[in-house]
Amino acid sequence: MSAERGDGGRPARVYAPDFLTELFRNPLEPGYVAAAERKRRNPPPAWRTRSARSVSLVVLVLLGFLLAVAYRQTMEEEPGRSQARSGLVEQIKERERQTDELSARADQLREEVGRQRDAALSGSTAARLRDLEAGTGMGRVRGDGVVVRLADAPGDADAVTGTGAGPPQVLYTDLQGVANALWSAGAEAVAINGQRLTATSTIRSAGKAILVDFRPVTGPYEVAAIGPGSMKRRFEQSRIAALMREVADKTGLSFGVREADDLTLPAAPEPRLRYAEPPGSPSPSPSGDRSASPGPSGSGTSPSPSGGGR
Repeated sequence: MSAERGDGGRPARVYAPDFLTELFRNPLEPGYVAAAERKRRNPPPAWRTRSARSVSLVVLVLLGFLLAVAYRQTMEEEPGRSQARSGLVEQIKERERQTDELSARADQLREEVGRQRDAALSGSTAARLRDLEAGTGMGRVRGDGVVVRLADAPGDADAVTGTGAGPPQVLYTDLQGVANALWSAGAEAVAINGQRLTATSTIRSAGKAILVDFRPVTGPYEVAAIGPGSMKRRFEQSRIAALMREVADKTGLSFGVREADDLTLPAAPEPRLRYAEPPGSPSPSPSGDRSASPGPSGSGTSPSPSGGGR
């Protein structure tokens, strides 16, 4: 910007060209222009240009050769990997089949033991034992109840409404909350995808898998419960039901509650219980040290017979 004298002796303002206009008019930095001009005036020797092209060509050939070798090795190893993967899948299916057969055999043996036990016991004792088994989950039960169904949302999110934008998978905490809410609503027996819940049952996650009593369950998840007729209404009024409805509206996750007649819930497997044992008897204290022996109340001194103090 330069200043000139205008009328009246005051300096007149003269503005430089607009910055963007100058930038589009001369986009190249002056240093690059000077370097290009020097290169044009003093071009490199022809042998240097040819050698640079030769080196580039050799590098490209080597890269192509290495890529071809890597691709060939990958394709040669692919059948072995596919075979190993197929073998693992077959082993998993075989183990699952064996597990199902053993579970069915265990159910048959449990029923046979129950029949033999009922025959050996009196009628009232056997009925009481069956009631205890039904209450603890060790016996199969039938009755009317409620089924809560949860399913993962579709993988694609709606670009307009945003449905499916949140976490679309059912979490193990969702199953925990639904099961606890059903118990609170008066459920007498609960099962998740056929896995009966007991007082020692666990609902956990391992990676993306959900485990119920260390057995994997897959979606859609159905939490079935047997209980009184008011159980559905009480469950729908619970906090977890309201939360799951809100999550379903925001993420597209499927959540539904329906009444079901004549549900049959299987018995749970026999639990592996661990019992606490009292520690060994402490070593007797020396007879001379009477102050160290505890009194009847477990304190260092005997309580006052008259009930003194508080």
